[in-house]
Amino acid sequence: MGLLDRIAVLLPEVKAPTGRLGFSEKLKWTLLTLTLFFVLGRIPLFGLGENALQQFEFLSIILGASFGSIISLGIGPLVTSSIVLQLLAGTGMLKIDTHTPEGRRRFAGLQKILSLVFIVLEAGIYVLMGGLAPSSTLIGTPAFVQFEMILIFQLILGGLMIMFMDEVISKWGFGSGISLFIAAGVAQEIFIRAFNFLPSPNQPDIAAGAVPALFQSLSNGDATTAALMLAALVSTVLVFAVSVFAQAMKVEIPLSFGRVRGYSVRWPLSFLYTSNMPVILVAALMANIQLFARLFENWGYPILGTFSNGSPTSGVVFWLSAPNLLEGIITGSFSATMLGQAALYTLVMVLGSVMFAIFWVQTAGMDAQSQAKQILASGLQMQGFRRDDRVLEKVLSRYIWPLTIIGGACVGLLAALADLTGALSQGTGILLTVMIVYKLYEEIAKQHMGDMNPGLRKMME
Repeated sequence: MGLLDRIAVLLPEVKAPTGRLGFSEKLKWTLLTLTLFFVLGRIPLFGLGENALQQFEFLSIILGASFGSIISLGIGPLVTSSIVLQLLAGTGMLKIDTHTPEGRRRFAGLQKILSLVFIVLEAGIYVLMGGLAPSSTLIGTPAFVQFEMILIFQLILGGLMIMFMDEVISKWGFGSGISLFIAAGVAQEIFIRAFNFLPSPNQPDIAAGAVPALFQSLSNGDATTAALMLAALVSTVLVFAVSVFAQAMKVEIPLSFGRVRGYSVRWPLSFLYTSNMPVILVAALMANIQLFARLFENWGYPILGTFSNGSPTSGVVFWLSAPNLLEGIITGSFSATMLGQAALYTLVMVLGSVMFAIFWVQTAGMDAQSQAKQILASGLQMQGFRRDDRVLEKVLSRYIWPLTIIGGACVGLLAALADLTGALSQGTGILLTVMIVYKLYEEIAKQHMGDMNPGLRKMME
């Protein structure tokens, strides 16, 4: 660990602000970083000839990537490093006490080192395994190898930029860069797929967007297309509504100020206690599995499954993919295989979300012990109990662990059901976007209240 700690200290980082940032300052950095993210997504890779990953556009949304651009890696390396570290910490193989500031700094340093490793590794895999490759006309020439190195360099550069942009958002803006990039990509896709009036590649006489396509199909008497478009729109609205409802559910614990008699507050614990992080990790893990399965197939080793027209047709990736049940019912193509796929996909999403929720609570300082210390440090205590962190920890444990497990299972179930209903974007992405925007709204509202009322800010801090 000593060598890794020394390496982590030498790595460049975005310095945190010395004082408290105001609302307008945080908003400025958030918008600037988001604008840069969209701009980088429009910069193509120099020397790119074959883009075998282009057909996996739905996976690029979850990974916050734009395949074929300089940010083709997206948040994949950052999320993968987080998954690996959480698994190591959760199994006890990595001995780091994340309850202390020093332990959290060490954990963050290790995550940055691992992120750099995965940036280089994934950049090499994407290019050398044919996902993003130079023109096939150069195969067998020295220029082909040179362009491969140029592509790898560009991917590494884009991965580093995403990593530092995430740090900028986390330290100077609202929320986290990982969440913001996912929400931005999903919002863009929903808008395009809902209102795009340009012709669809599959049906040139019908618009590509669901709203104009719905009216066109109704005027043409095409009931099947109209039903598919209406189902997609209704599914999207329902996913939004259920996600907002679940995000708003809370368990409130009554607390009182020890130094102010007669004044009490309620400490809210969200029903989705770990918010969107577990489902981000599960979705990113499954997206990586599909990407690597395609790369292995291109390399001639389809050990994870095969694809046809961008859709998995066999192997592990086939059973870990979400079928569109509503489309199958409407078009009459529903089968028992689709039902088996849906059941297995739902089971993996639920169990994976529960597992990562438990790991996230342990590594992110959200456990009962950390929450008890935070409550006591703010001058609050449990009503009717003496001021003791052990007592408060015991009470909080009755709520936090059930909320962690049940909330993780519910968010995994919501994501799976959303994916199976064929919404305008991948259901997991819609669920994540709702939760990200809701949490971002809460953070912005809290920041705004603190700026408007300095006395209230001192109380919240």
